[in-house]
Amino acid sequence: MVQLTNFFLGCAIWAYKDWVGNLFPKGTKAADFLQLYSRRFTTVEGNTTFYSIPDAATVERWAAQTPDGFQFCLKLPRSLTHQGRLADQVGGAIAFLQQMQGLGDRLGPLFAQLPPSYSPGQFADLAEFLRAFPRDQARLALEVRHPAWFQEPHAERLNGLLSELGMGRVLLDTRPIYDGPDDPQLHSERKKPRLPLHPELTAEFSLIRYISHPQMERNQGFLAEWVERVEGWLRQGKQIYFFVHCPVEERSPDNARRFQRLLEEAGVEVPALPWDGVEGEEVVSQLSLF
Repeated sequence: MVQLTNFFLGCAIWAYKDWVGNLFPKGTKAADFLQLYSRRFTTVEGNTTFYSIPDAATVERWAAQTPDGFQFCLKLPRSLTHQGRLADQVGGAIAFLQQMQGLGDRLGPLFAQLPPSYSPGQFADLAEFLRAFPRDQARLALEVRHPAWFQEPHAERLNGLLSELGMGRVLLDTRPIYDGPDDPQLHSERKKPRLPLHPELTAEFSLIRYISHPQMERNQGFLAEWVERVEGWLRQGKQIYFFVHCPVEERSPDNARRFQRLLEEAGVEVPALPWDGVEGEEVVSQLSLF
């Protein structure tokens, strides 16, 4: 069993063609994206499973292409989370989890992103689903998007349930893209919601989804806050998965790397970013054999 660290850094996806020439060397083929991504970052959010469930061969290939210690934090499929009652989808969630077991020790916490229409009025359904989830097989974090979940008494009630079950609450920070006169999501196909940030942990781990502004200087104050929070949580022994998004996807890797630099400059004890050790490398011809 690979000994995991307490801090992981990555992006929402691993395959983006416009990262070629920056995150990936020039000439990189799409078949090599995951292999190379996993040698630059230590985790990935794995949005791909939200849209389709990979077959067993694909899952095994993901595991084979990534190094020891790399973590996939996969999103439950929308066919489970966006189709009415959650309690009716327990069987599907268990089947999905079993399929993902092919990742072995590369499987990090899963997370369920609920639609904006899913409100505190459905708390009983949510509790039934979460209690039935096989917590002995995988960790689970929850992301809610209905504004009422961030108001009392609903926020405290939800946090209490998650704490009881040892489940995380995904921390979504969209402040950078709404704190200004411009709209960096203008050309985005899927816009992130404007919701309050409640930086509270309900488990021994947390997934943070930081939606960065394309202009790095617009992120500085927010990232400084996250440096302090992450440092405090790591000192408490918490395990942190930090994912950097950006409406202009080309900027996500560099924005994530900037956060790593800020952590290091502040003296926070985090693992070195693998990306720093591969500068100037060329694509290895054998990669495509995977």
